[in-house]
Order: sequence, then structure tokens, then C-alpha cells
Amino acid sequence: MKTTLKIVKGTGLLVILFLFILSIVVFARKDRTFDAPYPAIHAVNDSVVITRGKELVYGAAHCAHCHTPVSQLDAIERGEIVPLAGGHIFDIPPAKIYTPNITSDKETGIGAWPDSVIARSLRYGVGHAGSALVDFMPFQHLSDADLTAVISYLKTVPPVKNKVPATKWKLLGTVLKALVIEPTGPTIEIPQHVAPGATVEYGKYLAESVANCRGCHTERDLKTGKYIGTPYAGGFHMPCEVNPALEVVTPNITSDAQTGKLANWTEEEFLQRFRKGKVIHESTMPWGPFSRLADDDLRAIYRFLKTVPPVTNDPGPVLVSVK
Repeated sequence: MKTTLKIVKGTGLLVILFLFILSIVVFARKDRTFDAPYPAIHAVNDSVVITRGKELVYGAAHCAHCHTPVSQLDAIERGEIVPLAGGHIFDIPPAKIYTPNITSDKETGIGAWPDSVIARSLRYGVGHAGSALVDFMPFQHLSDADLTAVISYLKTVPPVKNKVPATKWKLLGTVLKALVIEPTGPTIEIPQHVAPGATVEYGKYLAESVANCRGCHTERDLKTGKYIGTPYAGGFHMPCEVNPALEVVTPNITSDAQTGKLANWTEEEFLQRFRKGKVIHESTMPWGPFSRLADDDLRAIYRFLKTVPPVTNDPGPVLVSVK
């Protein structure tokens, strides 16, 4: 009995010591900063480039879908050019994230940021103050031409004064931020330009580097943001933006005959589905922005997805109750 008590006490002391050391490490590292290169990207005053940037921001890259409050989602679905003043809330296990104001306001937006700082944030996931950004944006591999276009357009966005609250890290998130979360930078050589067209190459670029099809249609651990599923096989449980009691489960978009969405869709049916826009009100997919993509853009995405190996995976119903 005495031996058992000694073991219990010894174990308890070790646990207390471990937690004490962990708390010191977390406190020391919770505000750590990172270095990353500043891309040689500069905004240009060229109407063609700015138009391309606007098409990306309100279309394939769907920046407006996240950088506006949930109350503006219906307006975005209708194709309205809403202010990019931030305030969309993502309440996930690590943190309550408020998307930033990305208008040209110099006090509450990004108007005072040099072009290279904005470019670094998008390409390397490092914020203007050096912190690691949560890996929601898939723009690490955006071509130099498109990154220039996006920044050039953002520089023309009228300023909107809207001070957005800082991200509120929960206990789990504070630990992860100190020990796990790091910037996500490029893993391939960045292209100077990717030629638009109804090609597999351009479809892959849109699906993986712009529209983030892979990011949502691949299962991820919401605690760490790490991918834990097979690409495009679905199963990612996403918080529902309009109903906190629900989660949206992304479908399998491979061509698997039993469980893949693309198995029985022709190219024309794929286009027709996107032209319909949002059908399920609770869906988190930015149907509005995607519904206005050019035919060749949608054909390119379809043709690329048809090259993705089929994966048998049935994620179940699209809407489920939060556990």
C-alpha cells in the first residue's frame, strides 16, 4: 500500500512538474515571430491587371466570402461588390478568428502596408508583425502575375474604417500557437504566369492555388489545420456559418463510381450545377463567386478533377449536428 502511494505521489509530482515546465515554454513562445522573404511584387496602375485582380478577389479566390461579415453572404451570392472590411468570425477549437479589414484604410485596413508585406502574408503565411497566419488561404502558389493583380486591385479598394477585433486564442490554441502552428510557405517553384484556358494545367492551378477546392474537399483536423484525409475525397467537417448548431461535411469530388460526385456528371452538367449557385442555404461553399466563373475556368477545373485518382470514401450527409 505504501509503495502504491509513493508511486501515485511520484507520478502526481511529475505531472505537476511537466505542466509547470509546459506553461513556462508556452508563455515564452506564444508570441513568437517568423522570418520570410519579401516577394518582389509591386502594385501596378494597369486597368487590365486591376480587372484581373478584381475577378480573382470576387470570383475564384473568393476573398469577399471571408473578408466580410456573415450578414453580407447573401449579397455576395447575388454578385454585389461588398466592402472587404473584415469581421467574418470563424469559431474553431483553437481560436475565435476575426477576418481582417483588407480595404485601403490606413488605420484599420491594409492601406499603410507596403506591397511586399501583403505579398509575404499571402505567399508565406507571415503577418505584417511576423506572426504565423492561420492556414485558411491557399495562395502560397499563386503566380507572380496573379499576386500582382490581387494586390493591385486591393490598392484601389475604397477605405472603410472598421477596426476588427484581434483573434481570441483559446487555451488549446495558445498551446498550439506556441508549439505547433507555423507559417505555410510554397512547396513548389512559383510560376510567373499560368495561361488561362480550358486545360488540365489551368484547372489544377485554380483548384489548388486559387479556389482552394483541395483545401475544403480534403479532411482536416480543425485543431491543428493539418490534412488527414486523401485529397479531394471529402469528409472535412466545417462550422456552418449561418447555423452554429450544424456542421457542413464536404463531399467526395473524385470520380469514384460509388461515392464520388463527379462519377456521373458530364462536363456540361458540371457547368450547369455551378450556374445554379447555392441550393443548400447552410452550405459554406462560395457558390455565388464560383457561379460567375468563365465557362473555360469551370471546364478547366472539371477536366483537372477528372484526372484525380478515384477514392472510395462516403463522408455521409452534407449537414450534421455539432457533436
